[in-house]
Amino acid sequence: MVVALVPAAGRGLRMGGSVPKQFLSLGGEPLIVQSLRTLQAASVVDQIILAVPSADIDYCEKEIVSRHRFTKVTKVVAGGAERQDSVRHALAQVPSDTEIVIIHDAVRPFMTIGMIAEVVAAARKEGAAIIALPMRDTVKQVRTDGTIERTVDRAPLWLAQTPQAFRRDWIEMAHEKAHAEGIRATDDAFLVEWLGYSVTVVEGSGENIKVTRP
Repeated sequence: MVVALVPAAGRGLRMGGSVPKQFLSLGGEPLIVQSLRTLQAASVVDQIILAVPSADIDYCEKEIVSRHRFTKVTKVVAGGAERQDSVRHALAQVPSDTEIVIIHDAVRPFMTIGMIAEVVAAARKEGAAIIALPMRDTVKQVRTDGTIERTVDRAPLWLAQTPQAFRRDWIEMAHEKAHAEGIRATDDAFLVEWLGYSVTVVEGSGENIKVTRP
């Protein structure tokens, strides 16, 4: 079984508004709907678990899940203070017979079914895989005073995106150990790398943007 986790409990402070960015309108629908629709349509995905602010659980169950007939959403759980906490809360609800866990940012609405299929196939083969993009811009390392210290070789650099997919036991162990030791990360692949496992990259698309600004 393949279960997708969608952490969507962020308050979207960088957006500057009072509505969390995952619930802002995109094409007349809440932003999160786009990601859920793609996961719902992906044949490789069996279940979806959504982590949202505790105050928004009822809204999400009625206005997001039921209204849009997202039948693969089996649970809507309370997220945590940070994204990592939300993923950990959602992981606690993953069925024990799950083989692969997908984790996808709610605010990356342009993920495709093809990306999901490719990253899951890679995770089944290698244990862990992420959608990523090779760095194509020139990268500068900058001093604290704003001047350039050096130009970084971009050849080995990739920009991590989501979806990311992992063996269930790897990602559960990674989050449990990180929580116990107070390790914080900006993506889930880092925690799996931190455990000593290799993570494979699957080339994604520049259109798979993360919405962080209005």
